[in-house]
Amino acid sequence: MERPVTDIERPRLPLIEICVEGIDGLLAAQAAGADRVELCASLVEGGITPSLGTVRAALELATIPFHVIVRPRGGDFLYSDTEYRSMLADVSTLRELGVAGVVVGCLNADGTIDERRISELVQAAGPLNVTCHRAFDMTRDPAEALEALIRCKIGRVLTSGQRDTALEGAELLADLVRQAGDRIVILGCGALSPDNIAEVLGSTGLAEMHFAALKDVPSAMRYRNARVGMGGADLDREYRTTVTDGALVAATIAAVRA
Repeated sequence: MERPVTDIERPRLPLIEICVEGIDGLLAAQAAGADRVELCASLVEGGITPSLGTVRAALELATIPFHVIVRPRGGDFLYSDTEYRSMLADVSTLRELGVAGVVVGCLNADGTIDERRISELVQAAGPLNVTCHRAFDMTRDPAEALEALIRCKIGRVLTSGQRDTALEGAELLADLVRQAGDRIVILGCGALSPDNIAEVLGSTGLAEMHFAALKDVPSAMRYRNARVGMGGADLDREYRTTVTDGALVAATIAAVRA
């Protein structure tokens, strides 16, 4: 069996993680120079857990580390007991498969980190890298939430500084980097592009940065039934696909490492 890719060797900073949907996205991101991938399904919902078949294909084809999101559905991060049990099962399965890391997050109804559940997910992950996703950006007090994640022994937290873009959240991102020190990694995100990524890096001191370089491509289907939609009111969505844009990945990396 092929040895899984790990995070042992660190590339030059900032480390660049690309959020992708499916195996084709992973292949595009690694070909364009990404250091690591967050592997998801359904980015239109903000990313949910990909299938085991996708994960197994990634283990066969990846030449860079990838972390798998464990999120049972879109929407908020307040999960039922059955949803939470499915998350524990997914983390245990991913650990057995040998992925490099998992990406999780659970909140309480009052906007605080659910420390009990996240600690249990970290324990289930064992030696895997564990990231808290942007559930963090929905917490009521980011400084308090960061200390909670440190108590849970989370390795990194993905955040835009609790704003829609990293530029808007840059002040909080810089504060979080200072607060974190060497106790947890702040993985900065939020509409990063070739035009702004160097500015965000300079104003925050981030060691790791995350973005999804996406584009829509039309379906290759010649026959189209315009009377049926598989979800939502956007019927045209059935005949276009959102994919990772390798050229945009490469351009954004070049902009921050120029």
